[in-house]
Amino acid sequence: MTSRLALLGGSAVIHEAAPHFSWPPLTEATSAAVLDQLSESISIYDRSGVVAQLEDALQSYFGVRHAVLTSSGTAALYSMYAACGIGPGDEVIVPAYTFFATATPLLHLGATPVLADCDGCGNLDPHDVPRRITDRTKAIVVTHMWGMPGQIQSLKQLADNYGLELLEDGSHAHGASFGGKKVGTFGRGAAFSMNGPKPLSAGEGGFVLTNDDEVYQRVLLHGQYNKRCRNEIPTDVEVSRYAVTGMGLKHRIHPIAAAIALEQLSHLDDYLAGRQRIAEYIAGELDELPGLTMPWAEPEVLSSWYGLTMLYDADSFDDVPVERFHVALQAEGCHEIDRPGSTCPLNLLPLFQDPEPLFPAFTGKLAYAPGDYPRAEQIHHSTLKLPVWHREDDLPLVDRYIEAIRKVTEHHAELKG
Repeated sequence: MTSRLALLGGSAVIHEAAPHFSWPPLTEATSAAVLDQLSESISIYDRSGVVAQLEDALQSYFGVRHAVLTSSGTAALYSMYAACGIGPGDEVIVPAYTFFATATPLLHLGATPVLADCDGCGNLDPHDVPRRITDRTKAIVVTHMWGMPGQIQSLKQLADNYGLELLEDGSHAHGASFGGKKVGTFGRGAAFSMNGPKPLSAGEGGFVLTNDDEVYQRVLLHGQYNKRCRNEIPTDVEVSRYAVTGMGLKHRIHPIAAAIALEQLSHLDDYLAGRQRIAEYIAGELDELPGLTMPWAEPEVLSSWYGLTMLYDADSFDDVPVERFHVALQAEGCHEIDRPGSTCPLNLLPLFQDPEPLFPAFTGKLAYAPGDYPRAEQIHHSTLKLPVWHREDDLPLVDRYIEAIRKVTEHHAELKG
């Protein structure tokens, strides 16, 4: 019998060439913003022009006192950690399941990232955190994976109870919220990425948010030296004497990137509303399928839908491996369905198993191994991730993706062997 599955000789559901999803949406307004900025300036040394406009807009959007733009999300994380005084001998609890840049700046600062396992949605599990806390613990960092807010209230309570800093990596979660309060405003500081596919994109870039004047000033010293520091750090503040040099690092955003992000920010809530509608539609259409579980938020939680994850249960598919199922989906033309790679449990990466060849001066204990974080590893292994489209015009393509997923699900037995 000839199989209907494209992988086994049948006809694919989707025939359009990839890519089927691109981000950010680039319009004539985006091009005009770039050309206007080219005419005005391609280098800004202080808080002026488009840099000031975007920082003001971010402060207003998030409802915070300070926003500082950076060259990347990694630079934002690095600046935030340094500004909070994290250094040699300190331990910082970070999610075992996250993009590695959540943790790698800590190694550069001489601090030890202490991994904690994740909950059923892939976010930091508040129940696993307490046993990781020692007298050297300085902070807890939460990443809001794929745009879904973590258990921020419980983590905030934990941090307060133990006298620790709560810091947020909001790189997936621009505009996401809990109880009407935006992600990035719950802790002492938050770092965001604005690289290519992020909900708010500058092409490349990032930013730090804080309501703390000291953190703000030290973020400036960490990567925005000279003019910004001299203009913005009061002379009666002790560290103002370092304004010219700061810490000797440069993390300034490029004005062209800032211009792109400023134009994108004006549409962000509309984009997120569109993503919410399509995420709800996809989940509603696939919800009845056995073996694919889509994490869904409580009513008070609003995701940014950086990605929509489906957890694959091999038991429901007669033990067909997730790898085989994924290849079958790709053969049907679902080129945008991804199995995340570099975003993975950090204990699986050589850097967190044996950092000494790259960090010979690192004195902390860091020797994680496969198997150390079973829930994170299981969730990572079973995750299939879709992009979340935002336009009504995308619905015909979305429907074909849904059709292809149903088709492979219904004929999964043919994939055995």
